[in-house]
Amino acid sequence: MKDETKKIFQLFWTFLKIGPVTFGGGYAMIPLIEREVVDKKRWVSHEDVADVFAIAESIPGAIAINSSTFIGYRIGGIKGAIAALLGVFLPTFLIVVMLSIVFLQVQNNPKIEAAFQAIRASIVALIVYAGYMISKTAIIDKTTFVLSFGSMAVLFFLHLHPVLIIFSGIILGIVLVNIKRKLGYSVDGKKEKSSPKKQQLEWFMGDGI
Repeated sequence: MKDETKKIFQLFWTFLKIGPVTFGGGYAMIPLIEREVVDKKRWVSHEDVADVFAIAESIPGAIAINSSTFIGYRIGGIKGAIAALLGVFLPTFLIVVMLSIVFLQVQNNPKIEAAFQAIRASIVALIVYAGYMISKTAIIDKTTFVLSFGSMAVLFFLHLHPVLIIFSGIILGIVLVNIKRKLGYSVDGKKEKSSPKKQQLEWFMGDGI
C-alpha cells in the first residue's frame, strides 16, 4: 500500500511539473512526457507512449488531458489516472486564471508582444521534435512510410477533416494486417519464408505494420 501511494504521488508530482512549463498545448508536452515517464522514471516504453498519444489524439478532448490520463491509468490504474489528470490540469488552470487577469492589464505592452512572438517560435520546434520522436516508433517500414506521408499530403492539399484521416488509417491498418497475414507475414516484424508471390510485394509491405 505504501509503495502504491508513493507511485501515485510520483505520478501527480511528475505531471504537476510538466503542466506549467508546457507552452503550445499537448503536442509541445509530448517531449517532456517522454523524458519524464520513459527516460527518467522508466515506467513505460517509447512504443507504449507512442500508442497512448495515437489514442489520445483520436478521441475528443485535449491531447494533454487525454494522454496524461491514459499514462496515469497505465501506470497506476484509476488512482493513477486521477493523479496524472489533476497534476497536469491544476497548475494550468490556475496559471490561465491569473494570466487572464494580468493580460487584460498589459496586453498592449510591446515587450509582452515580443515575448509571445519568441514563445510561438519555440513551440514550433517542440512540436516538430515531438513528431520526430513519434515517427521513430510509428514509421517502421515502407507501408507505414507511405501511409504517413500520404496522409500528410491529403491534409495539405485536400484539407480533409482529421477525423476522416484517423478512421481511414484504422481501416487501412486492418486491411494491410489481414493482407500480411494471408501472405504469411507476422505483424510483429518477424517474417516467415516467403513465396515468389510474397516476394513481389515485399518492397512495399516491409517487415511489419
